[in-house]
This record gives sequence, C-alpha cells and structure tokens, in this order.
Amino acid sequence: MLPMHRRTVFKFRQAGIATFGSVKIRILICICIALTLLVFANWNSDSSASVLGWTGDVASQDGSVYPRGRYAIVMNTWKRYDLLKKSISHYASCPRLDSIHIVWSEPNPPSDSLERFLNRVIQSNSRNGRKVELVFDINKEDSLNNRFKEIKNLRTDAVFSIDDDVIFPCSSVEFAFTVWQSAPDTMVGYVPRMHWVDEKKGKDKYIYGGWWSVWWTGTYSMILSKASFFHKKYLKLYTERMPASLKDYITKNRNCEDIAMSFLVANATGAPPIWVKEQSLGIKVIAIRIKTRKTGFKPTYALIPVNAAMRLLVQRPYE
Repeated sequence: MLPMHRRTVFKFRQAGIATFGSVKIRILICICIALTLLVFANWNSDSSASVLGWTGDVASQDGSVYPRGRYAIVMNTWKRYDLLKKSISHYASCPRLDSIHIVWSEPNPPSDSLERFLNRVIQSNSRNGRKVELVFDINKEDSLNNRFKEIKNLRTDAVFSIDDDVIFPCSSVEFAFTVWQSAPDTMVGYVPRMHWVDEKKGKDKYIYGGWWSVWWTGTYSMILSKASFFHKKYLKLYTERMPASLKDYITKNRNCEDIAMSFLVANATGAPPIWVKEQSLGIKVIAIRIKTRKTGFKPTYALIPVNAAMRLLVQRPYE
C-alpha cells in the first residue's frame, strides 16, 4: 500500500493521466487486463499453477544444458525494412549476442535481397571473429502471439525480446543481460508499467498505468516484453499453456501480448520483475514516450504480485 499522502497525490495524478490517449485505447486495454485475470479468477494458486504446468520449482522445468553466457535476440517486425536493417546492424555488434531471430508474420516471405543485406551486415559488424546466427521465423498467421512462439533448438537460455524500432546501446544490453544472469527466472527490462485495483469497481477490476504512473509514484508492477530479457522456457509456456481465450483476444485486437507475457512470468515465479533504467537510442526513446493504457482486466493469474508496486530498480553505472 502507498502511504496516505502518496495515495492522495497518486489519485490526483490518475485524474490527469486519464486525459491522455483515446477512449478506444483505454477501453481496449481495460478489457485486455480484465480478460487475462478472469481466466484464472476462480482458481487458487496451487490449482492454477498445476493447470499451467508450473510448480514451485520453476528452474527445474528446463533441463537445458546450453550456456547462460550468451543470449538470443527475438525481434518482432512488420513491413518496416529500414528500421529492421538499422536495428540488426546495431545489435550485431553486441559482444555476447549468439543469434538473432526475426519474427516474420507478413503474407510474403522475406526477399532474397533483404536476407543478403542482413547477413552481410551481421558478418561485417560481428566482433572478435564470432559468427552471429540469423534466422527468420516464418509464421503463416499474422498474430502478435507469434513473438512468443517456442523456438526449437535455441542454443541460449536467455532471450532478449525487442521491437524492430527500439535500439539500446550494446553496453546497456550487456549490463541488463548480466542482471538477468543473477536472476534468470525473472523478467529484466527497460519498460516498466503499473497496475492497481480499481476501488470504484471492486477488487477484481484493475487499472493499467503507463509511464507517467511509474514516474509519478516511483513504483511499478510489471515489465513489458518489447525490451526485456527472460528465460526461453517462458516461450514454451506461452505457446503451450497460455489460455486460448487470451491468445484469441490478442490476435483480434493486436494488443496486450506484452501484458500477458509479463503476467505469465510473474505467475510462474511469484517474484517481481527488474527494471533497468535506461533510455533507448536514435529510433525511439521509450523511457519518455507517453502511452497510457487503462484496464479493468480480471486476473487470469493467481500469483501475480498485485498488492504491492515494486521498487526493484537497477541503474546502469555511468561509464
């Protein structure tokens, strides 16, 4: 619970936040969170964990022997080839990158010229003679759920999920990866958000707060997957265990896959995410972008940390 004076200020801030964004977006995200929480509303924590295939020992779920010393980038893209080229060119130079998987959901396959260009860029930008693998993960259906499909034979435990229009310095990505290595079951990322109980509508209704809610209160409760590290086992859980009703909603509305993944990880671990405070470069500065989403999502997940906003934040040292 926030202190009384902070709750008063926070409620005042909420009124201000409500003025941002369209009514359509606010209603959409409201339904989004309500739906996610609704699927498991009648389950207790033990039964929900059992149904989703989770046990108390999350780490034991994956018998992978692949090293945690490197990471794979999973990049979502859609007909923004110039941005894709810039992003791949940049991230190819990151020292501990092992592979880049481009989530391709367009009706036509990637052109030969695009593949040649990206392979040439990766070869020229890779450091110390190492070879970064480039893979196009081709999908028949256009759905945001594709970004969390399980990737077979992935060599690394760590996945860095990123959008094609977001660039962070390699030094920052490497630092975030190091943080993830210290807590590999949790989500570590750059885009914090917040949600809280809507007291006017009851305990099963929640409000989603954008960046300004985080900035105003100094707290957060989730990390979005558009720029975050997480363990590859969550791709398998999302693919096999995410309720079909949520996947259908995400496909239909082209939204909320980031919230769903954040809730999935929180439910699996019962632990808070870790925010690495950093601004992106060049293409988009996520840290100051205004994107307010109001929600009334009834939780699907019994173990999500809802009652206390998290203050677990890691600041990258200045170099």
